[in-house]
Amino acid sequence: MDKKVLIVIPAYNEAMNIVSTMEDIRKHASCYDYVIVNDGSLDNTLDIIRKHDYNCIDSIVNLGLFGAVQTGFRYAYENGYDIAIQFDGDGQHKAEVLPKLVEGMNEGVNIVIGSRFVKAKKPFTARMIGSRLIAAAIWMVTGKKISDPTSGLRAYDREALKEYAYGTNNPPEPDTLVFMLRKGKRIKEVQATMRERIHGESYLNLSNTVKYMSRVLLSIFLIQPFRRR
Repeated sequence: MDKKVLIVIPAYNEAMNIVSTMEDIRKHASCYDYVIVNDGSLDNTLDIIRKHDYNCIDSIVNLGLFGAVQTGFRYAYENGYDIAIQFDGDGQHKAEVLPKLVEGMNEGVNIVIGSRFVKAKKPFTARMIGSRLIAAAIWMVTGKKISDPTSGLRAYDREALKEYAYGTNNPPEPDTLVFMLRKGKRIKEVQATMRERIHGESYLNLSNTVKYMSRVLLSIFLIQPFRRR
């Protein structure tokens, strides 16, 4: 029996990227359903979504990435989807890997991560220092190796989906992988390549990157290991 799959696409000010993102999905993953979560965009993202008649949940306020993804996950869970896939609306994720994520679910895992470093070697760059530190921290706390913990390209089965959809302390971030692993959830990585952002700017400038890293590492060592399962 084929599993019911939903692609959840959080979008904030992605007017220049959302059409190409949807064209990529329709080319490589048209067999799956999708929903765009317009996260209170201030540009004309919503106008473009409506013009193309894309399936959309419109938030009148900016909920942030966690809030937007959680909104999509609740929609997925309440509409009976077996698998939900987080897929960014900025064009960096490639839809060609989506069938591989779904395929990975057939191996009895709860979460499949689209990883840049299953087969490719992680470069020694300033940008990857954070990824290495987070991966090391997860290994120290759980004994499990996650090569690309900061990847936002992830698929969740219904069991894990419920945790993220309704858990107020379960944003789909690297630190919560510790909580999921401690709960006995099984995680697999499949090789994926990603594009550089073409339009717009990432919120992860140097200052925000340092803040993000500090928060995630603090959570991995001092919060997630001690949460009640």
